[in-house]
Amino acid sequence: MIIPVILSGGSGTRLWPLSRALYPKQLLSLTGENTMLQDTVYRLASLEGRGPLYCVCNESHRFLVAEQLHETGAELGEIILEPVGRNTAPAAAISAMLVSKKYPGALMLVLPADHVILDSAAFSAAVAAGREAAEKGKLVTFGILPSAPETGYGYIRATVQSDSVVYPVLEFVEKPDRQTAERYLASGGYFWNSGIFLFKAESYLDELEAYAPEMVVACRETLEKSAEDLDFLRLDAAAFSASPSDSIDYAVMEKTARAALVPLDAGWNDVGAWSALWDVEKSDVSGNIKKGDVMVHDVKNCYIHATSRLVTAVGLEGHIIVETSDAVLVASREAVQDVKVLVEELKRSERDEALTHRRVCRPWGTYETVDESERFKVKRITVNPGAALSLQKHNFRAEHWIVVKGVALVTVDTQKITLCEDQSTYIPVGALHRLENTGTTPLELIEVQTGSYLGEDDIVRINDRYGRQ
Repeated sequence: MIIPVILSGGSGTRLWPLSRALYPKQLLSLTGENTMLQDTVYRLASLEGRGPLYCVCNESHRFLVAEQLHETGAELGEIILEPVGRNTAPAAAISAMLVSKKYPGALMLVLPADHVILDSAAFSAAVAAGREAAEKGKLVTFGILPSAPETGYGYIRATVQSDSVVYPVLEFVEKPDRQTAERYLASGGYFWNSGIFLFKAESYLDELEAYAPEMVVACRETLEKSAEDLDFLRLDAAAFSASPSDSIDYAVMEKTARAALVPLDAGWNDVGAWSALWDVEKSDVSGNIKKGDVMVHDVKNCYIHATSRLVTAVGLEGHIIVETSDAVLVASREAVQDVKVLVEELKRSERDEALTHRRVCRPWGTYETVDESERFKVKRITVNPGAALSLQKHNFRAEHWIVVKGVALVTVDTQKITLCEDQSTYIPVGALHRLENTGTTPLELIEVQTGSYLGEDDIVRINDRYGRQ
């Protein structure tokens, strides 16, 4: 049996402003109709002997991850919530401990949630090729056949053998300079490091015990103190924080004598920057990729993405333009790796644009701020069918609700009222209230907040069906 373990803890800062800390790239639809997380699930469909899916994600992404996974229809094992990021090695260790207990001897296919693989059949064939070696105790990684002297990837050097598709690993090497990358490409024995692994849960834990025993101790203590929470396994924050932070490569693969490599030629891309999307998507006759409402003149080899308004460009070549409702990025394709510098500056300045979009997802639906000033804020709220906001109150603000679509069941203190389209109600400061959609279609309303303080932390939850504090 193969247990897929999807690692979905990344933040994707180089794909800002579309990717934000609370809505990262793996949860976005960047290369098609499905999100990157969903595409990762769908490409597993043809794997033989596939067991339930495990997913490790950031605690703050849990409801989005759960919703997207449920939409795929995949059989779920655990959705594991990381209270803090500790890189990939501890995430894989926690998963391996769970898998080895429930499915002794099973293989784990560990893969990131935010990569593009265009040829799912070739991917499945590569996994099948590495299966026997993994069952014999090898720790198999998948090396991407390099197509260019890429300086943005780590490399793996392996002994290429004509009589096998599983190669012994000689060494892992860091991202090279251009001259070194050209030498790697010419030699034929180097592969891009994909960050995808296949091994027995027990094999990984044995090697981790040998090379990072303190990590194993911390992860075992974390699991002992973990707790089930709705559809999630919530890891103990203190115990998990005590684990060293390290990648699977650094903690195990670069040290073990059991590493093996299977070549993978399947249209892989880690989508590490906006230029990668220009590489993997189909361009027009001028070399442009246009998403959304875009008009151009005398523009060549550009990627232009509009989400909320018309974007126009004239006389550009080799640029990236990405527009959202609250931010616009303009960059040379050669400089897009430096977008992370802007994101760090946004964080230092405590700007909301680093964390979230104007349209914010919640387990019950979404809200979007459409206007605000010092003493008022206007939101557009959508509540999913059958969903409900928490029973709550506010210490500093009052709220006015106007229903524009659907039917709302509103609780205000001890009173329950039903509001239809064009009807409204008023929630005084300090009143206990709840908004519910008991219908079968989305509920849409306009909320006008007034008061001395309008921050999202002015919410006192009394009861919440989603387990939020």
